[in-house]
Amino acid sequence: MPAEGVELTPSPQILTKTEILRLANLFLSSGVTKIRLTGGEPTVRKDIEDICLELSNLKGLRTLSMTTNGIALTRKLPRLKDCGLTSLNISVDTLVPAKFEFMTKRRGHEKVMNSINAAIDLGFNPVKVNCVVMRGFNDDGICDFVELTRDKPIDIRFIEFMPFDGNVWNVKKLVPYSEMLDTVMKQFPSLKRDQDHPTDTAKNFTIDGHEGRVSFITSMTEHFCAGCNRLRLLADGNFKVCLFGPSELAVSMAEYGSGSCLLLD
Repeated sequence: MPAEGVELTPSPQILTKTEILRLANLFLSSGVTKIRLTGGEPTVRKDIEDICLELSNLKGLRTLSMTTNGIALTRKLPRLKDCGLTSLNISVDTLVPAKFEFMTKRRGHEKVMNSINAAIDLGFNPVKVNCVVMRGFNDDGICDFVELTRDKPIDIRFIEFMPFDGNVWNVKKLVPYSEMLDTVMKQFPSLKRDQDHPTDTAKNFTIDGHEGRVSFITSMTEHFCAGCNRLRLLADGNFKVCLFGPSELAVSMAEYGSGSCLLLD
């Protein structure tokens, strides 16, 4: 994040709780069973607990997940779990506080680690920890993250850096999956491939004697487009069918009798 922050979407352009619930209900009625709340940062919404509670009560929903930076999560987590949150991804790219501050331009590393431990204490299993690996920044800390899985139910997910700098392709920071795998194998030779679900975005591994597991999300070097079944609803109500594509689908809601209709333009 730049030191000056980022430009926020004006509130009138952001989906309301009612709109989120109506859209979610339409997709659940069409066979969707899992919803993930991401961002931006979902915990900054004042109504996030209410959204979770009402989503969790919708017919057909099996999994309600959240991806968060963990900064403001600890104090909200008990309530979020009570409201039906079933799965959690916490993003942190380094275990070194000074590097965290350098990379994020903010303090808060201790808060993130506290959130991970609080999630474990509340029974989230596994707690998924997302780490975007960047050459020259945090690629020297891969095995330190793996060590966290020894006695904690953590699924550490190493994510290949998507090397886009504006519209310019920049591959210098990319650490490919094969290199990350070799790094882990050298220190943890009992690493072995676990069975993946056909629609998984991650390649999953276990290590003998470790409570957690290790996963790799290989967006760049071994993409998973053929098995991808995800649709991203943006905060302004538009859809992206692919993170790599620039196109978005404009959405409007139309009422038909007692129901709703989703219109894609």
